[in-house]
Amino acid sequence: MSAPLLMTGSALLFSLMGACVKLASAQYGAGEIVMYRSLVGVLLMGSVLHFGGAGWRTPVPALHAWRSGSGVAALVLWFYAIGGLPLATAMTLNQMSSVWIALFLMGGAALAAPGAARVDGRLVVAVLVGFAGVALVMRPTIEREQAWHGFVGMLSGLLAAVAYLQVSALGRAGEPESRVVFYFSAFGVAAGGAVAVGAGGFSAHTPSGVALLVAIGVLAAVAQWMMTRAYARGAALTNAALAYMGIVFSLLWGLWWFDDPISPMALAGITLIVAAGLAANALRGRTRREDAAATTY
Repeated sequence: MSAPLLMTGSALLFSLMGACVKLASAQYGAGEIVMYRSLVGVLLMGSVLHFGGAGWRTPVPALHAWRSGSGVAALVLWFYAIGGLPLATAMTLNQMSSVWIALFLMGGAALAAPGAARVDGRLVVAVLVGFAGVALVMRPTIEREQAWHGFVGMLSGLLAAVAYLQVSALGRAGEPESRVVFYFSAFGVAAGGAVAVGAGGFSAHTPSGVALLVAIGVLAAVAQWMMTRAYARGAALTNAALAYMGIVFSLLWGLWWFDDPISPMALAGITLIVAAGLAANALRGRTRREDAAATTY
């Protein structure tokens, strides 16, 4: 499966997971959801590693530590921001991870030695257009008393960008996707459990609650695996633009399950998001063809 398809599939599964989180949040706290979600990921990916023969030992533990630490911190901060901000605002700030990726890559290209690979400016534009679509869909607002939570939400997006770039680095190092997701999930169990204990402990279970937690964990684990594989195979900026498709899917689930209305401004934002994803995919293919043509002369 190609990187764009993997990234689009990941966005779809993450949006389904988000709908399940919204349902589960009526019974469980954010730390509990993070912990149980991650626990399912540990069990699934641990089984894949064991029976697949890849094993848990890694030659690049530092990369895993950076990826897992930054990713889990981004997740915890995002849930914290949701508690003090309108959901639309928190989601928009978290989606700024794609913009941060573009800025990191442009900064790295500016500091690179002459002759090194450069960032395709057209992909940067696609990412920014996609974020404009996200802003139209979410219509973020931050009141003065919400400034701290707004800062935390923005920080979650920055840390998510760091985590995604580390995923790319792990892919280049040859780490299997299941091992990357396993260590990320293990960090999530520890961090989520700590947050849950700090917030007052754990909630009682019900059959429907357990079913939601299992669904969240399975969807998150598979989506993480697909996203990790996409970042290992494809260009970071292309994946960043396609990640915005998760907003489109979330709007559709909201309309179907929660009767959330879709305004004309949201439809305009969806159009920009889809256009940015298609443009990023087209530019990816064109760049590969240009590179292939250049090597024949």
